[in-house]
Amino acid sequence: MNQSSSPASISSAQPTLEEVRTRFQNDRFATESGAIIDEIRDGYAQCSMPILPCHRNAAGAVMGGAIFTLADFAFAVAANWNKPLHVSLSSQITYLSSAKGTTLIAQAQCIKSGHSTCYYEINVRDDRDRLIAHITTTGFRV
Repeated sequence: MNQSSSPASISSAQPTLEEVRTRFQNDRFATESGAIIDEIRDGYAQCSMPILPCHRNAAGAVMGGAIFTLADFAFAVAANWNKPLHVSLSSQITYLSSAKGTTLIAQAQCIKSGHSTCYYEINVRDDRDRLIAHITTTGFRV
């Protein structure tokens, strides 16, 4: 073991929430849509997004793409903020209700993390605690 990889030289300090936000600021589609990182833990992230006029479809409901964008961003943060890069292989989304509040909140939780793949469950709620969508995502370690 060389000196640079010895246990004494490896920092155990996790990045701060602000450092993680800075790291993901270049995820421009999500961040320019209003997505922000609220909370991080190992294998977990909570992200939120205010519901803006640009998120609504012709019927006035929040567009599915806006909901999925937030869910995908929450997966990306949870799977990558403290681990090697993972990308989505597949996602399955089920829309359960229309959002009635002013904010969407996505919580991504790791269900299984293997050597090259991972599996996450993401729930999107509105700020009235209505379950809006349930998503599962399989990721691949690059």
